Amino acid sequence: MMELLENHLLINSLIAWAAAQIIKTIIYASVNRTLDFHRLVGDGGMPSGHSATVTALAVTAGLEYGVDSAIFAVATILAVIVMHDAMGIRLEAGRHAKALNELLELFSSDIKSDEKMKEILGHTPLQVAFGALLGLAVALLLG
Repeated sequence: MMELLENHLLINSLIAWAAAQIIKTIIYASVNRTLDFHRLVGDGGMPSGHSATVTALAVTAGLEYGVDSAIFAVATILAVIVMHDAMGIRLEAGRHAKALNELLELFSSDIKSDEKMKEILGHTPLQVAFGALLGLAVALLLG
């Protein structure tokens, strides 16, 4: 168990994710004037927890093993794929869910909130960028 706590790649990534989720929850509460604890584990929003996590992973790998290491290469490619996916497919899927939910409401007034599709799935490029900056900061601060 102690070995897990000494794994800087894992710990820094989890700390970056947690920081992003807490910040996301605070921003959501400020904008919407309501505290939604689901935002602590939810997808989408500002900043991107996905981007923070994979950026912290890649940067920590680079710092710990060197930028010429295989682990850094794998972590960096993973980060690029995750961030690209968050801004692409997942963002569009959220837009589709929103449009479908609006259509359902238009044709049926008795749709329950738990029957609606999840609309917040992806991230805008700005949300991804701020998530990546947060992950970078966590990795550099924690080493």
